[in-house]
Amino acid sequence: MKTSPAVYGLIAEFEDPTSLVTAAHRARHEGYRRMDAYSPFPIEELHEALGAHPTRLPLIVLIGGLCGCVGGYALQYWASAIAYPINVAGKPLHSWPAFIPVTFECTILVAALSAVLGMLALNGLPMPYHPVFNVPRFALASRNRFFLCIEAGDSKFDLEETRRFLETLNPREVTTVSD
Repeated sequence: MKTSPAVYGLIAEFEDPTSLVTAAHRARHEGYRRMDAYSPFPIEELHEALGAHPTRLPLIVLIGGLCGCVGGYALQYWASAIAYPINVAGKPLHSWPAFIPVTFECTILVAALSAVLGMLALNGLPMPYHPVFNVPRFALASRNRFFLCIEAGDSKFDLEETRRFLETLNPREVTTVSD
């Protein structure tokens, strides 16, 4: 006995970015909260239209930079004052001005690595599979089409009612996305 695949959501295809942003605004106004949009290039207004929350990436980068700063300075202090204390020409073992360049570089290195790894983690990448890849026309999302997907996990989602709503937005096509 073959079972039908579970529904991930409904996806609507639009021809221009203005239609996509308008559709996202209307869907948000209608009460849909679990939705995503796909575009071949960034659209400034789309973030607000989808009601996306602010990112935590700046905090991750700040914490990474502070850890790099403290770690770089502590490593130099440990190496010059504790592990290998060599008195050269009567200079102090803890010569903080000499530690500044390496401390700065460690700060930048760990902050940059935190930015890359944090971005990958927050975006859920790498993601080799996503249900929208099952929609044949979705390949156009990287060329010249714009898509709005309302997920089945949304509290207001009803397959027929949501399809009727999406069709009122004048899309090119509305397709069911299967898991």
